[in-house]
Amino acid sequence: MTPSNDDGPQNGKPSKPSQKKSKPVAAMKPITVVMADDYPVVRSGIKSILQLEPDIQVIGETGNGLDVIPMVMDLRPNVLLLDIEMPGITGIEITRRLRSNNSRVRILALSGYDDKHYIMHMLELGASGYLIKDEVPDTIAEAVRGVAHGQTGWLSRKVAAQVSAWMLDESRTPRLLTPREIDVLKYLSRGMTNQAIGKELGISEKTVEKYLDSVFKKLGVTSRVKAAVLAVREGLIR
Repeated sequence: MTPSNDDGPQNGKPSKPSQKKSKPVAAMKPITVVMADDYPVVRSGIKSILQLEPDIQVIGETGNGLDVIPMVMDLRPNVLLLDIEMPGITGIEITRRLRSNNSRVRILALSGYDDKHYIMHMLELGASGYLIKDEVPDTIAEAVRGVAHGQTGWLSRKVAAQVSAWMLDESRTPRLLTPREIDVLKYLSRGMTNQAIGKELGISEKTVEKYLDSVFKKLGVTSRVKAAVLAVREGLIR
């Protein structure tokens, strides 16, 4: 008798089920970081913190301001952790030159100074955030992720208090915000985009824009950073 050509068991042995080859899942690319600080112990400390994060990779570091721009242009990191006082070129000048070269790197200033000159210059030049070094251990990983994903306004509490004092009239009392406006302000202060805020609250991006217009008018501010620092300063959000 001729053996059957069907897919059933033959010679008493069960046939193996057909298996489709599954496509390998592409691993997410890590957030790449370059560190620029003239104190090796500071770089070492920050690097040891970031190395504990599986999604963050330090790909370069330098203690000389003259090396920063060539390193950024060569390695093309997602985030530049930049000290303000660097030998050769200051962090402010580095930021200015990178922006004039249309570099897409996100700059997160790390400094031991909460001086108005440093803070305002860095924010005006387009830095995504400004952290005081003694607050770094608690915030650095979250801040790196935030700015890498396009968030802005990452200010340490000390910096937020300083900026608020400089920009805002201390005698002005903000008008009452609605619960929904407070929700929007809370997420804005975390550096989230309008699209991300809308997704979090289940509303459209256009609706978020309307809430922000109302918040800005009630607080007497004209930018997201000013709204965020006032929210922290006045205890409008928790």
